[in-house]
Amino acid sequence: MNLLGNLIQRGILIGEKFVDYNNHTSPKRKQEIVLKGLLRKAQHTTFGKYYDFKEMLKSDELMNAFRQDIPVFDYNTIYEKWWHLSLHNVDNVTWPGKIKYFALSSGTSGAPSKYIPISDEMSKFMRRAGRKMFFTLNHFDVNPDVFTKGMLMLGGTSSLKKEGKYFSGDLSGINANKIPGWLRPYFKHGSRISRLKTWDERIEAIIKNAPNWDISVIVGIPSWVQLMMEQVVSHYKVESIHDIWPHLRVFVHGGVHFEPFRKGFDKIMSKPMVYMDSYLASEGFFGFQHRPDHKGMCLELQKGIYYEFIPFNESNFDEEGNLKNNPSSLTIDEIKKGIDYAMIISTCAGAWRYLLGDTIRFINLDRSEFIITGRTKHYLSVCGEHLSVDNMNQAIYKISQELNISIKEFTVSAIEENGKFRHSWYLGCETMISADNILPLLDEELKRVNDDYCAERKSVLGQPEIKVIPISIFYKWQEKQGKMGGQNKFPRVMKTSIFKEWESFVYRNTTSANG
Repeated sequence: MNLLGNLIQRGILIGEKFVDYNNHTSPKRKQEIVLKGLLRKAQHTTFGKYYDFKEMLKSDELMNAFRQDIPVFDYNTIYEKWWHLSLHNVDNVTWPGKIKYFALSSGTSGAPSKYIPISDEMSKFMRRAGRKMFFTLNHFDVNPDVFTKGMLMLGGTSSLKKEGKYFSGDLSGINANKIPGWLRPYFKHGSRISRLKTWDERIEAIIKNAPNWDISVIVGIPSWVQLMMEQVVSHYKVESIHDIWPHLRVFVHGGVHFEPFRKGFDKIMSKPMVYMDSYLASEGFFGFQHRPDHKGMCLELQKGIYYEFIPFNESNFDEEGNLKNNPSSLTIDEIKKGIDYAMIISTCAGAWRYLLGDTIRFINLDRSEFIITGRTKHYLSVCGEHLSVDNMNQAIYKISQELNISIKEFTVSAIEENGKFRHSWYLGCETMISADNILPLLDEELKRVNDDYCAERKSVLGQPEIKVIPISIFYKWQEKQGKMGGQNKFPRVMKTSIFKEWESFVYRNTTSANG
């Protein structure tokens, strides 16, 4: 084994113990410390003065006082009331000082880009969480040589747009400009390639340089990483990506559920891989997988983010996924296992009681381990079926296993015809297969995992419709929307108006291809 690799691995063991020095502190106590630190830091901001953080800090029940005195904000409300001021060069709005970077996050709903503030403290917090994730690799079955090879982080362009006194761009691009010195020798594709503005330019450069790199770790969203590796394999006419990068061992993924992509990854791999889940969004780095063979991620409870949780149910959310009134939230010590929660975050970038839009479910309370189950606005419930993205992912995985196919992307929407509803699905497959083979498997699996869906299928919900299309059409749509690469994800659930555009787009591209 490589001596340098062993030394680095030993250093990782020491580093892991250092960052988790208070690992035995209760989750509640960790979060109390975080909240107090955030309030102290922001008490002299305009937001902190408006809500009197100074007085709030005197409370013996700080967590209760915080959730009682400050309303829940979604992006639109916090932007319109507060964040827009930072974009107009106002200091000390919701976080001390001037915000120099804003991550553009359009999500997956087709809405205009959101400007998410990235403070210096948030950048440090993300780097610290990334360092902890790197240290955690020691828990996985990896050869020490892995720690001496290159790391490919496939994200958006690091060429940011200067808008007045601040810069805006993809979060991965912002972070690429802030890579710590110790990591730069291992960082591929390097600053020159990462500054290229378009996805095609960056991929072309990666393909050209791929044989010169010795990659052991890849970080990115599964769909874009798979597409990149397929293009490398195709260009060099090899059997697998390991013919180009023989030491590739680790893929750190995030953004979407990985299982639907596993078969596609297996096809272009010839050696065993370690797959590590992570949860990085424009608003923060919320967690990553600590243990192999345990699918849950551990919530990052220390330092820069304070969490609250609202049960994702009909009492708290309407059918569009919007909050009803100002529902009560739960703190980390009040949550229960197996319940879907919408996350509320307060951060060191000036987000306060901010509805993130994701839903999670805790699977291990002692370790604060959770899985992502979907989005508050990405579920189907036109007649009470309450179909979540997690339900959909389970069904897609079942189909992939049963039929031995790779479904790399999918989207679904609700259609009404003559007073009866049905779900319309589009599946992007590598190999074309009859929708008739998929339909019964999909329908039965959704009935199995969701009792409400099963009940509604017996009454007002009609049989789903499935269309299987080439995966290239999904990519063309993303290109048309200006969302190739980076942290962009294809929407799993589409609103009716966008779905009509999507159907027209699919029709034009399939008829032209067949014509």
